[in-house]
This record gives sequence, structure tokens and C-alpha cells, in this order.
Amino acid sequence: MLFLLLLYVVFFSGGGQNTPGPSASHHQTALQAFPLHSPLNPDWKGDGKAVTLGFGGDVHFAGAVGTRLAANPATALGDTFSQLFLGTQLRMVNLQTAITDGTCPPPAQNKLYIFDAPATSITALRSAGVNVATQANDHAIDCGPTGLAQNLAIAAQTKFPIIGIGNNAAQAFAPYRIKIKGQRIAVIAATQVIAANLVSTWSATTSQPGVAAALDPTELITAVQQARRTADTVVVYLHWGTEVQACPNPQQEPLAQQLVNAGADIVIGTDAHVILGGGYLGSAYIDYGLGNFAFYDNIAPETSSGSLIITAIGRKITGATFRPATILAGLPQPLTGAPAATALQSWNSARSCTNLASTPTASLASEKGETSPFVAPTAPTAPTATPPAGTGSTSTSSPTSSPTSSTAPPTTTAPPTTTAPTDNAG
Repeated sequence: MLFLLLLYVVFFSGGGQNTPGPSASHHQTALQAFPLHSPLNPDWKGDGKAVTLGFGGDVHFAGAVGTRLAANPATALGDTFSQLFLGTQLRMVNLQTAITDGTCPPPAQNKLYIFDAPATSITALRSAGVNVATQANDHAIDCGPTGLAQNLAIAAQTKFPIIGIGNNAAQAFAPYRIKIKGQRIAVIAATQVIAANLVSTWSATTSQPGVAAALDPTELITAVQQARRTADTVVVYLHWGTEVQACPNPQQEPLAQQLVNAGADIVIGTDAHVILGGGYLGSAYIDYGLGNFAFYDNIAPETSSGSLIITAIGRKITGATFRPATILAGLPQPLTGAPAATALQSWNSARSCTNLASTPTASLASEKGETSPFVAPTAPTAPTATPPAGTGSTSTSSPTSSPTSSTAPPTTTAPPTTTAPTDNAG
């Protein structure tokens, strides 16, 4: 009887291998609110082993990289990816192009920039060490529904994990799942950037193929909540931000808060084509923009590049390191010495406009956020923003031209939850 009583006390006081006791005072409240022996708990460590994840930004095969692809897919992305991803067990990028059988099938999409690459681009990614990519972006369906069907078929035939697109919303929002060192990793992808005239035809629905659209974040938050229950580490890779704007736009920060509240441990983003800041939101790690990784842009700051290396033990982020690079002839070249130190200082300075911290604090996840059905807040009505006189417009270089880029300061009022559709050039 005494033995049973002792067993009862040990078990219900949290004495399990995977669940640490409430040693830190700032976790006292969280531990009382969450199930102790569950990935829903902010202190969950899974099997207790560290996993290191590597993330790069936008990759496509226009310009010089396309020429390299045609010459030899196995060497198209050079040999620097392995340096920038050294020591990682998962290596992920944003594939900023449609993948088809050869050329874009008609009808042409009504948009300015069309990117298309052949199936050999998968060989290039594999040879460079990339083992998962997202196509939840504003170029995945540049070749229309027929091109998307080819893209999905190529991904299936090559057995290369591409997420963020699918034959329906369930497939588009489905996480990539992998077990590393016994730790269950789930990666979900979505985009906040779609051309306004293409939102209805590009967004995956229950019956329509497309991209995982997060203009309304409800489906994305639901996907995170579902993954949270069975994954030790939950990652969200987003296409978001405003082109060449080095600070988060009014939609990014609310979405980051919603994702962390729902149980995301890591949130990674690209699309602005410049480096944005990264840091901690509570105990979760957020990066608002990794910039370009393999890209035709050849004018600073679009040539600033690098990889983000994050180490996690379950939900505990134990390290985040930025490895700076610069893009030369379309490919990222790791920086060393004084240039690397300058780039790192710039990367750390970019955090100043993000409301992120350089070190973790108490978790901002909540039991309600992780388990209750999500309802997107109603966006406040705001007057139409008018750029101040004398401000420039935003443009991004094409493979054959090199215009400069400038961005007018944002003039919007209270940030809405949903995102105004946009179509960025790159």
C-alpha cells in the first residue's frame, strides 16, 4: 500500500524522464496549465536530444543559376550550401519557382514575373544537400493549373519533399514530418503573398489544388494546433513581408503571435529579398526574413544572404546562429573575417524593429491557443494609405535588368489580421 502511494506521488508530481520539474519560476504558471506529459507543455523536451535545423531563403533557377542547371544539374547550386548548412540534420529552402516538364503550359498567368524550372532542379537541390523545400509562395503556380499538376507529379516521382502546395487544402497544409535522433519534427508551410487577382484561383481549398494560403490564418493555425499534439518540435516556414522592406509589415507580427500562441516553436520567413531581423518571442524563435539564397539579384541589399541554424531539444530552443553570405553569380558565398563580422552586426541590428529579444523568456503559448478552435479577429477598418509626396516605388531586378529599389514608409493604421494580397517580383 505504501509502495502504491509513493508511486502515485512520483507520477503525478511530474517525475517523468521527458518532463523537467518547474525549476524556473517563470514556468510555474505554464506547468500548472498544461498537461505535464504532453508536447502541449511549453517545457516539453521529447527524447531530450538536440536536433540542429538549417534554413535558407529564396532559391530559383533564373539567370546564371539557370545556365548552370542546364549545363549540369548536379553542380548547379555549387558547393557552398554544404558549408552554410554544416552540422545540420534538416536543410530547408523556399523554392521560388514553378517546376514543370519543360516549359510553362498555357494559359499564361496574369502576372508580371513568371518563373519556371525543369524537373532537374530537384536533382540540383538534392545534390546541394537540401532535403525539404516549400513552394507556398507567389510563384508556385506561375504555370497555371496544368503546371501545378506537373509540379505535384514531379515531386511525387522524385520523392522529394515539397510542402505548401497540394491537390487540396489538406495536402497543402499537411506538415512534413521526420524523426531525427528520436525527436519528432513537423514543418508546415504557408504564404501571405499572392497577387490579388489570383487569390481565388491559387488558394488551395477542399476541392481545388493550390498553395497553402494564410491571408486568413485560420487554416494555418489549425494545422499548427494539430501538429503540436504529436510533434516534439513544430516549425512554420512562411512567405511573408513587404519587398525590400527590412522591418516586419503590420501583418507579420500579429501572425507570429498567433502561431506562437498556437504552439509553434520556430517561425521562419522569406519574400522581402532582403535580410530581416530574428530573435525570441517568448521561448519561440522567429525570423522575419532570410532574404535570397540562390537568386539572380546582383545589387545590394538583395545580395545579402546567409543561413539560419537553430538547435532545439523538443520545444526548447538552445541556440540560433546566422551564417552570413553574399550572392555572387547567383549563388551564396560564405563570408569570413571582417566582412562576416560586419554582416553579423547588421543582422543583429535588424532585430531592433521586430519586438523580438536576443534571449528566450517565458513561453507565450497558451493551453487555449493550442487546443481551442481558432477564430481570426475582425480586421479594423482603416483609411486607404496614401504614400507621402516624393517617396519612391518598389521594384526588384529581373534577370536581364538591374533597377534600384526603394520603399515608402508604411502609413497604415492598426494592423489587420488578414493580409492584403500582393504579388512581389521575385
